Amino acid sequence: MKQSINVLISGGGTGGHIYPAIAIANEIKLRYPTANFLFVGAKNKMEMEKIPQAGYQIQGLWIAGIQRKLTFDNLLFPFKLFHSLWNASKIIRKFKPDIAIGTGGFASGPTIFMANRKGIPTLIQEQNSYPGITNKLLSKKAQKICVAYDHLERFFPVDKIVKTGNPVRQDLLSIHSKSDEGKAFFNLDKRKKTILVLGGSLGARKINELVSVHFEFFKNQEVQVIWQCGKFYFEEYKKHNAIENIQVYEFLDRMDLAYAASDIIISRAGASSVSELCIVAKPVIFIPSPNVTEDHQTKNAKSIADQHGAILLKESELKTFPIVFETLLKDKGKQAHMSENINELAFPSATTNIVNEVEKLLKAPL
Repeated sequence: MKQSINVLISGGGTGGHIYPAIAIANEIKLRYPTANFLFVGAKNKMEMEKIPQAGYQIQGLWIAGIQRKLTFDNLLFPFKLFHSLWNASKIIRKFKPDIAIGTGGFASGPTIFMANRKGIPTLIQEQNSYPGITNKLLSKKAQKICVAYDHLERFFPVDKIVKTGNPVRQDLLSIHSKSDEGKAFFNLDKRKKTILVLGGSLGARKINELVSVHFEFFKNQEVQVIWQCGKFYFEEYKKHNAIENIQVYEFLDRMDLAYAASDIIISRAGASSVSELCIVAKPVIFIPSPNVTEDHQTKNAKSIADQHGAILLKESELKTFPIVFETLLKDKGKQAHMSENINELAFPSATTNIVNEVEKLLKAPL
């Protein structure tokens, strides 16, 4: 097999699709230093900024998802889809990829679909316990489907499924040696417990509202809070940086240090976040978003909670948050038990496992 390979990767929309894509690219680059990479994303989405920051080229497609209500954007969807398929075909024809990898997001559908049409080996990385319609359709022609959960043969051809786990940022594998560095980075009081609140890269309204009405509660619990409120909400909540022991961020560039500094984590339950938190192995309260396809965040969180590795708190149950939180904060035995259990569900070699499958496809006869 030639050493100078062309790798096409498509994934984006949220950090949950972007960072697995970057992790896969980084691992391939380690094995094939002369490989050429091209990412395909959706115009005006965060991948158009984050992928170049990671050192890779990206081209954007004019594509977006279908809204749940009738909007002008929904009326434009057929035109956007046709335009994206046409542009994806042009990109593939010019770049001549040896393999195409999809990690989810709006642009992944047309890109992987056209790669399949042109006979290019394709690999899908499905992060959730319940896949969306795009990956279900793409799976019919894809050569490999890398998954993180059991029982996905309900949706995908069983002979194509490989359970690899979800890729995570490699700097998370060493966070347990970074506690002091993390506390210094965020200028934290080492005598107090630190709560890390994560709503995803774009933010989560219900989680932000929960934090904003519990400042006095957190003060009474003598904890300090690192609060990542997200891109859509930072302007609304940044004023709360003036409150003692509350730090508000739009985005956390040093997630490894945020995880390392924290004692308890409150988080959405996107697949990428769940995979990272299994490796981080800190006590977690999952507050899944109910506004996602097939309620897959609740399913993700339940798969961990059922193994006593986390607490699942639905948005409809948020009135019980003070009791749930205080009980966990005061029960060191429960914290330790949860940390052990969630860590047993981790896949620290997920990225390596996925790239092993990529190599098999690259070496396979056409």
